[in-house]
Amino acid sequence: MSKRRVVITGMGCVTSLGLNVDSVWEKIVAGTSGIGPITRFDTSEHTVKIGGQVSNWDSPNIESRVAKRMDRFSQFALNAAIDATNDAGIDFKDLNPWRCGAIIGTGIGGIEEFEDGYRKMIDKGPSRVSPFMVPKLMCNAGAGNVSIHFGLKGPNAAVATACASAGHAIGEAVDAIRNDAADVMISGGSEAAMTPLGVACFIALKALSKRNDDPTRASRPFDKDRDGFVLAEGAGILLLEEYEHAKARGAKIYGELMGYGSTCDGSHITAPLEDGAGASYAMKQALKDSGLNTDQIGYINAHGTSTGLGDIAETRAVKKLFGERAYQIPVNSTKSMTGHLLGASGGVEAIWTTKALQTGILPPTINLDCPDEQCDLDYIPNVAREKQVQYGMSNSFGFGGHNISLVIGTV
Repeated sequence: MSKRRVVITGMGCVTSLGLNVDSVWEKIVAGTSGIGPITRFDTSEHTVKIGGQVSNWDSPNIESRVAKRMDRFSQFALNAAIDATNDAGIDFKDLNPWRCGAIIGTGIGGIEEFEDGYRKMIDKGPSRVSPFMVPKLMCNAGAGNVSIHFGLKGPNAAVATACASAGHAIGEAVDAIRNDAADVMISGGSEAAMTPLGVACFIALKALSKRNDDPTRASRPFDKDRDGFVLAEGAGILLLEEYEHAKARGAKIYGELMGYGSTCDGSHITAPLEDGAGASYAMKQALKDSGLNTDQIGYINAHGTSTGLGDIAETRAVKKLFGERAYQIPVNSTKSMTGHLLGASGGVEAIWTTKALQTGILPPTINLDCPDEQCDLDYIPNVAREKQVQYGMSNSFGFGGHNISLVIGTV
């Protein structure tokens, strides 16, 4: 029996570059950075004061009374899901709710609510903690609120595999459709960890760039002068649909989710395997799942976080799988413009990969002025490139050793 095909019919995003997929894509292609000073809270005691902040957020798709009962990460998830659903032109009231679901990833969940609730307990006592605190901070709140909003009763889950969460969630949603548990799935990731505690935690890990005086040039994947990643927030959500279901309703189809590979380094809680073996095997499994071979991949949207160890390990992983052909494959990191959205990164990057295939434009890796000698692939430095590509790959790797690779194709 042949596998049920899974296609992308809607996309929605929340990023530091904007909230509309097409307008944000124009900025990505132009090499525009969304990194700037953090203004949501006082950073005077933080050594890092920059990030990919979603500014002037007012939950545009959500009633204010409803938004107040959600943490910021759930608001991002629901807002992007509504945009993706509108983009797909789908009305869930016309569908069997038991055949529709949501799987949405997050690396951290409602940390803002956690901080606010803890502060309230310390300042005013335990009796003043909000009854909404647990429903707001739990990692599955994004998936739950999306399903409640649309009345979805099919497969529903949250995936928390650090920075691989969104990619992992998309893979699980693809399997739900392939295995005939659903016809339509909302999937991707959401993150809102740009809080006083969230930033302080990553500073303590020595993971963040300290280019406070030059924020737009702080995220510089594969460059020898990179000094860490830039924390960002937002969401990336896809509307996934079984191919015949999409055709029957005359839906526009952006691309096809063809393959999904998942592995774990099983080595260290934060550092990747130096030889990139875990990441490489995830890519290999994604290729196998897609039915393609290494000669058919024409573009890779890299995890590319701008960290010393990660960029080298991913470069080695690509070369380990593709051999000499690795040097012929354009590889980029859109995190150079968006920053690192942690558990949401795989969602927005699946969108950019799909847009690259759809438009024939491969976004640049900005700030790549002097490549690291150990990062010697074609990273599309600083200027976008026109190239028609039929099949692309999107990688997401997370603390805990999680490795996720998605293969996306044109239809």
